[in-house]
Amino acid sequence: MEQPQLEQSVADGVATLVISNPTKRNAMTAGMWRALPELLDSSAADPSVRVLVLTGAGATFCAGADISSLGEPGDEQQSLAVRAEEALAAFPKPTLAAVRGYCVGGGSQLAAACDLRFAEEGALFGVTPAKLGIVYPSSSTRRLVSLVGPSAAKYLLFSGELIDTERALRTGLVDEVLPAGELGKRVTEFTRILASRSQLTQAAAKEFAAGRTDRDAYWAGQARDSGDTAEGIAAFLERRAPRFTYGV
Repeated sequence: MEQPQLEQSVADGVATLVISNPTKRNAMTAGMWRALPELLDSSAADPSVRVLVLTGAGATFCAGADISSLGEPGDEQQSLAVRAEEALAAFPKPTLAAVRGYCVGGGSQLAAACDLRFAEEGALFGVTPAKLGIVYPSSSTRRLVSLVGPSAAKYLLFSGELIDTERALRTGLVDEVLPAGELGKRVTEFTRILASRSQLTQAAAKEFAAGRTDRDAYWAGQARDSGDTAEGIAAFLERRAPRFTYGV
């Protein structure tokens, strides 16, 4: 039987992390939660990695935490998930969740911690602690509210009901919905675009979008010293692809 694991690969500037626990709809075990921050650290430190994609093996993204295999008290189970979620949210390069099938519980936490979420038609999303009497973490709640707004977040949290891709798109939980069979192609196309853009711009935008208000001077200095701004303008005027060097 295939062991639950996170599978990591890098190609063309894109690191792909695959959640693989097929017999349990890719539910996250304790070992998988623990492994995620370390894998993220290795990708963050790899200068060849410009974008990270998180997805699930086969036809499902992640059905949540594999509660039966965790073997820790409830508080410890939740802290493992929160540490992994926070590590994903803090990843310094663009992140994209590619979602098929179920994206529920801990799976929805991970997807929400990514910068962007693309989903295949037929995917189902749910935040389900109310079904188990679990208090959803404050950090995860705030992140959900920032994505979908207070009312939609309360709908998901209070009811634990699953929503389809149409509603997820309407509320802002996902950014694009693709027809069946088109998700992989679109993710490849879009990550190629992201990998071609300035990592300087992307890194600063991630910080500012996360609420940092004290780093304008720092990023202005980085822009000046890296030469990315001058290169971008020169490439535009010369009608060629820019050769950005920040982070390389």
